[in-house]
Amino acid sequence: MAPGASPADQPGFGVSLLAGGVAGVSVDLILFPLDTMKTRLQSPQGFKKAGGFRGIYAGVPSAAVGSFPNAAAFFITYEYVKFLLRMESSSYLVPVTHMLAASAGEVVACFIRVPSEVVKQRAQVSAASGTFHIFSNILYQEGIQGLYRGYKSTVLREIPFSLVQFPLWESLKALWSRKQDHVVDSWQSAACGAFAGGFAAVVTTPLDVAKTRIMLAKIICRCFPSNGSSQLGRFHLSWCL
Repeated sequence: MAPGASPADQPGFGVSLLAGGVAGVSVDLILFPLDTMKTRLQSPQGFKKAGGFRGIYAGVPSAAVGSFPNAAAFFITYEYVKFLLRMESSSYLVPVTHMLAASAGEVVACFIRVPSEVVKQRAQVSAASGTFHIFSNILYQEGIQGLYRGYKSTVLREIPFSLVQFPLWESLKALWSRKQDHVVDSWQSAACGAFAGGFAAVVTTPLDVAKTRIMLAKIICRCFPSNGSSQLGRFHLSWCL
């Protein structure tokens, strides 16, 4: 337990679970059409061939299923690590605490997020195929590892995103609180979060493009070469159309 902390100061994990889960589901579903367009813009075949403005809710079942546990896992880990590493509010190490807590949260949450994200993004660029059909094909053609395609690239994108977003969010809230001499209201916290998230998204866009393209790639086969050799050839990748 951190110095000066008491059991009464411990975060309410039930509250973090519920609030984080509900927030995650709400954001994912409300902004889903924008997420679909982002995925199609980042896909290698281009926006129009990936579906354009058609079927912008393709893949929403995967997002709905994975969103609550993903967000809940993140916020529980984030609050718990932040509590364990808690320091005096005047300490210059407070941003480091937020960075470490956010990074730990992302690593844990990505175990849930990546399978959901792989299915969702492939559905977004293959609107004619159902979510369950895509999920079944991934398991049949690539196995369970196919659901975790892009896990490392996702973590490598999400950690820098969180390292920018959460310290900035916490700092903006603290600054606003000092200016008005009381804790920020919900809408003020949301405004700080929107600015911090938007800034972090701009900074990490190249990593996000790489993550999307890795997730959309799929293994076709590991076949014998055409020269008659008995040695297996390399895995061949194609883009999910």
